[in-house]
Amino acid sequence: MRFRPLRSGSTALASEPVPETPDTMRAVVFDAPGEAEVLRLDRVPTPVPVMNEVLVRVIAAGLNPIDAKTRAGRGVSGGIASWPAVPGFDFSGVVVRSPYEAHPLAPGTPVFGMAAAPRTGGSHAEYVVAPSTAVAHKPASLSHAEAAGVPLAALTAWQLIVEVAHAHEGQRILIHAAAGGVGHFAVQFASYFGAHVTATASGRNASWLRELGAAVVVDYTSTRFEEVVGAVDVVIDLVGNVSARTGSRSLAVLRRGGLLVSVPTGSWPGFAEEAASAGVRATSFKVVPDGVALGTIARLLESGSVQAYVEEIFPLEDIAAAHRRLEEGRTRGKLVLQVAQG
Repeated sequence: MRFRPLRSGSTALASEPVPETPDTMRAVVFDAPGEAEVLRLDRVPTPVPVMNEVLVRVIAAGLNPIDAKTRAGRGVSGGIASWPAVPGFDFSGVVVRSPYEAHPLAPGTPVFGMAAAPRTGGSHAEYVVAPSTAVAHKPASLSHAEAAGVPLAALTAWQLIVEVAHAHEGQRILIHAAAGGVGHFAVQFASYFGAHVTATASGRNASWLRELGAAVVVDYTSTRFEEVVGAVDVVIDLVGNVSARTGSRSLAVLRRGGLLVSVPTGSWPGFAEEAASAGVRATSFKVVPDGVALGTIARLLESGSVQAYVEEIFPLEDIAAAHRRLEEGRTRGKLVLQVAQG
């Protein structure tokens, strides 16, 4: 086994001064589930890292549908142990505390990753703690706002396409809601690995999705996909049955023995039974924070093989407006919060 030597200047030493952090910080909080208006800015204690955690000064933070669901009392709200709660998973920023002096993620390192909310405070704050195993070096070619839109969505897409669907040359994959945060990464990863990608999205996103690698784009507002899509090997269902029974209708286009991956939590309770009756395999899915996979994604972003698209950036003070925009469900790519300058 070969060990990579530490690079000069890349690691904090015991004799180097540790950056001071304030005792309190600005953060988005909510005191109980509700509409977007329950979100407010307040000062809360700055989190303290333990064990393998890093403390990161947040420059920008991503918004994901799970944030709105959790705020409304669904999502991962059942894991909130105390109130007020700080929401948010995605972040991009700079390390200010490392687990130990020679750790690869030294103070001053630009990183992006996922917080362990709601077990710890979320990323919609000036500082966040995260397991070092859920963090990677930020791609130098991306701004912090661009990088903040990557972790949860791109890891979800990577694990769906690479680890569950095992995308490969000639495989036929149908991706619903392909223009959203997870969807636009899923299209790119599937295409990168040689799969034939059919995407459903609104007509305004058709040409953009073709640029990202979709071979076929079906405008769901004017065409029923099952009437024009031939047999596919895998369906990545990012919609479920909350809209026009998209999940159930997907069973009609899957080849016998094909795979349905149902992603939205609680949107289609009977998916497994329906899939079995149709003669196809089915699974639910939950993203796993993974700094190693995120590092691979970072290299794809750096090389230009994959792009991250941010549609709109909101100041932290406009968190309620950002959630209302998020809940419209028609975002191209990602929405991001600007937390600080950097």
